[in-house]
Amino acid sequence: MTSRTESAAATRRSLLDAAAALLDEGGPEAVTLREVGARAGVSRGAPYRHFDDKKRLLTAIAAEAWERLADQAVTLGAVPDLSAHQKLREMLNGILVIGRKQPHLYRLMHKPPAGPEVLRAAGRSQGPFVAVLEELVGDTRAHLYGAMLIAGVHGVIGMEASGQLTRDKWHTDADEILEELIAILPTG
Repeated sequence: MTSRTESAAATRRSLLDAAAALLDEGGPEAVTLREVGARAGVSRGAPYRHFDDKKRLLTAIAAEAWERLADQAVTLGAVPDLSAHQKLREMLNGILVIGRKQPHLYRLMHKPPAGPEVLRAAGRSQGPFVAVLEELVGDTRAHLYGAMLIAGVHGVIGMEASGQLTRDKWHTDADEILEELIAILPTG
């Protein structure tokens, strides 16, 4: 027998999954609490019992995306066979993949102003990233280089999404830029 708490958690999960799918399909405009409930196969009132409004629902989706990146970063940070450069490449590639495959989600994750839930989750993802950078550049410069790398990847995603980063124009692509950003890091 499923407890009330388990049932509520399962409903919330269904609502989040439905909302994330709608976001991927049509952006934030496609996400309405009514459509999310219909897609999740729950009662009309269920979405409103779990989320006060669409903004809270979208915030939860953005926070979950950052939590997934955090889990990935923690896992990568603990892999002893990967070099610091390889760990950084994989961590940054995780962001790049979201920007490419889920552009609406990526924009939602970076939409200002970020609420406390999103900032907390994003901060959790940045901890392991900075820890790996400390191995390469030391603890006094890790945050500076971390911000530069993330800003660089963010810019690359924006250029690629807008069609401005083309091999014809720049003689490079996002993947090559990512490699160069990591390669130019000082060590020690």
